[in-house]
Amino acid sequence: MAYRLPPLNALRAFEAAARHLSFKNAARELCVTPTAISHQIKMLEDHLGIELFHRLTRSLDLTAEGEAMLPKVREGLACFAAAVEHACASQQQGRLIVVAPPSFAARWLVPRLKRLYALEPGLSLHLVGSLHAIENAEAEATLAYESVDLRDGDSPLAICFGSGDYPGFHVDRLFASDYIAVCSPKLLEGEHPLRHPEDIRQHTLIHDETITNERARPSWEEWARLASVTDVNTSAGPHFSDSGLALAAAIDGLGIALASEHLAAAEVAAGRLAVPFKVAVQQPYAYYLLAPEAISGRPAVETFRRWLIGEVEEMKELSRAAA
Repeated sequence: MAYRLPPLNALRAFEAAARHLSFKNAARELCVTPTAISHQIKMLEDHLGIELFHRLTRSLDLTAEGEAMLPKVREGLACFAAAVEHACASQQQGRLIVVAPPSFAARWLVPRLKRLYALEPGLSLHLVGSLHAIENAEAEATLAYESVDLRDGDSPLAICFGSGDYPGFHVDRLFASDYIAVCSPKLLEGEHPLRHPEDIRQHTLIHDETITNERARPSWEEWARLASVTDVNTSAGPHFSDSGLALAAAIDGLGIALASEHLAAAEVAAGRLAVPFKVAVQQPYAYYLLAPEAISGRPAVETFRRWLIGEVEEMKELSRAAA
C-alpha cells in the first residue's frame, strides 16, 4: 500500500517541538537552528492543511489538531526506532564508540578497562579523546551519533564534564571532583618545604587551562582565597592547555598544580604526586555518561553503563573508607 507521508524530519521536528513546547529547545535536541525547526513545522502544516501550534508572543501551544496528532506521531517514531533496532540486532555486534575528555580517559577510564574486558572480552570498544566532551558534550555525542552507521550496530556514547542538562540523551551522573593542590613529593622537603598553604609563595604555580569555562575550573586565586593565603601572585607561572601536561610538570617537580582529586588519585597512590594541604575547591560541574535515547537500551550500551556505574560506586566506597 502506498502512503502519502510528510518528510520524516518534519515529523521529528513536530514531536520534539510539541514535547518541549519550544522551537528553541527542539532545535537544541535535534542539533539544528530554531529557524530550521520553524520551517519544518510550517512545511508539515502546509502538507496537512492545518495549524499544529498556536504561536504566542512568549510561548507555544498545541492546537486541538496538534494535540490529536501527537500521540500517533510519537508512536510511529517509536516504531521506526524499534524497526532499526531489530535490524541492527540481526547484524554482528558493532563498535561501542565512547567520546571522553582526554584527561578522564587517560587517568581514570583506561586504568580500569582490564576489568571491563574481563567481563566482556568480545566488546569492540573505540575510545576517542576529545576536548569538546568537556564543554560541548551534547554536540559531540550528537556528532558521533550522526557519523556512525547504525545498520552496522555502532553505538556512540559520550562521557562529558558539564552541567548535566542534555535533552535527547539518557544521562547518568558519574561523579563530581574537588580540586586540590598536588606536587612532587620532593617539594615536601628541601630548602622551602611545602607544609602550610602560605608556603606556596616560595614555589611555582602550574596552571591548567584545558577548560576555558572559568565556572568549571577553579583558579589559583580561588584556592588562595579559600586557604586564606595573601600576598601571592596567583597568575604567575607556566600555563598549559592540557591537564596531562600540567600534571606531568608537577610530577617532574616544576611546581604545584591544581588537579581533579579523582583524576590525580592514581598518581598520588603510586607516590608520583603528593597532596601537601587539605584545602579542596568545589566546582559545580560533574562527569556524566550520555547515551542517545534511541540506542540507550542496546546490550553493549547497557553493559558499559552498568560496568561504569559499578566502577564509580567502588571508587566512592574506597574514598569513604579512606576519609
